[in-house]
Amino acid sequence: MLDFFLIQENSTLREALQKINDNHHGIIFAVNDAGSVIGLATDGDIRRKLLEGLSLDDSIAVCINTKFVWATPDTPREILLKKLDHRTRVIPILDINLKLKNIVSRDNLPIQEEEPVYARARSPVRISFGGGGSDLTHFFQNENGAVINSAVSIYSHATLRLLEDEKIIIHSRDMSETLKAANLKNAIEQKSRFGLIQAILKAIQPEFGFELYLHSDFPMNSGLGGSAVVSAAVLGCFNQFRRDQWNLHELAEIAYQAERHYFGVAGGWQDQYATVFGGFNFMEFRMDQNIVHPLRIHNNTLMELEESLILCDTCIIHNSGDIHEDQRQQMQDEHVLQKVKDNVDLTYQMRNQLLRGKLLEFGKSLNEAWQLKRKFSGKISTKKIDAIYDNALKCGALGGKLLGAGGGGFFIFYVPPFRKHELMTNLEGAGLKIRPFRFEPEGLKAWTAREQKNCEDI
Repeated sequence: MLDFFLIQENSTLREALQKINDNHHGIIFAVNDAGSVIGLATDGDIRRKLLEGLSLDDSIAVCINTKFVWATPDTPREILLKKLDHRTRVIPILDINLKLKNIVSRDNLPIQEEEPVYARARSPVRISFGGGGSDLTHFFQNENGAVINSAVSIYSHATLRLLEDEKIIIHSRDMSETLKAANLKNAIEQKSRFGLIQAILKAIQPEFGFELYLHSDFPMNSGLGGSAVVSAAVLGCFNQFRRDQWNLHELAEIAYQAERHYFGVAGGWQDQYATVFGGFNFMEFRMDQNIVHPLRIHNNTLMELEESLILCDTCIIHNSGDIHEDQRQQMQDEHVLQKVKDNVDLTYQMRNQLLRGKLLEFGKSLNEAWQLKRKFSGKISTKKIDAIYDNALKCGALGGKLLGAGGGGFFIFYVPPFRKHELMTNLEGAGLKIRPFRFEPEGLKAWTAREQKNCEDI
């Protein structure tokens, strides 16, 4: 096709006109012996020379314009469009040796071809304020469950790129380990510390090889719903390569399926919904459906609550699955079951306190929620945890609770403004690590980017 636009610089005007007739663009490019374009001529240029007295057997060299408009393969479409908007009809695309690679015109400006892309996602952890234990299926199969929580600005991150073969490579910065597999079957079946990711792969069955990078802003077993957060980030990446993308409910359900059914870790439902949906939510759990209610809390109330809360790491490692399993057994006791019911009732009160801006009452309700929760199982609190909590109350906290299943991880405390410094100093003096945060109005975020534009050659 490009041959119709090229002619040797010593060719005749007759040969040039024949080429122009064949290419239907009214233009021809003259090349030297090396095949480099040295100029162009239009049918109008040739016609004028003929009118001046030249013959069809004269050389095309007398007609060519050496100061012509051209572009490289890397020239942005925006610039090409602007040049074509002016007076230019045809633009030759030349390589570094000035050899013709393509021709663009107003009628022929191809859309850029698809380039390799990678997917990224981040998903926030949650702070749970009340209702914990009622989001367990074995509870709400007979009773109504309800929790109140908020996503916060601490995240798990995932980056995924497709490979041209079936290989699977997964890097975890948190575990300082890498899983390598020849294919999906091998990736799912091999023994590793990547059990949660393997469970996700079993659930979604990707039909391509890939390389996955994972890291989180929080420690493992933190009580912040970390497993669900990692799962959501991974699913968010894979979702970017689907034509029919999963919606938020479906993402939460797949994350639950992978962690609870395939990975075999006991737990509730709130973590998956909290990280996927984001924001400040009141959630209700029933066997027919789970409902996520975003809370419209006044901005002043939200900011004051944010400043009145202290999030701190006890640095105590725990196993949430073991605690949830023990809690399941304990709930067979009617006395413990009633405590969970009371906690659900309290959650409705806490919701109303937030909506009405009654933060001091909310802080006291946190204390009531903790006193109820610690009775769900003997593994939820310990003497060391009780000592941390009691000391916090002495230093100004109105209430607080361990996040997640309990047994360790992070504490959240509510403290009035003029005693916050005292409490922070005391907690740090006791060896606890205070973690700044902000409420996160958005949940799982995922996007794609072009490799060529954002990645160096590796």
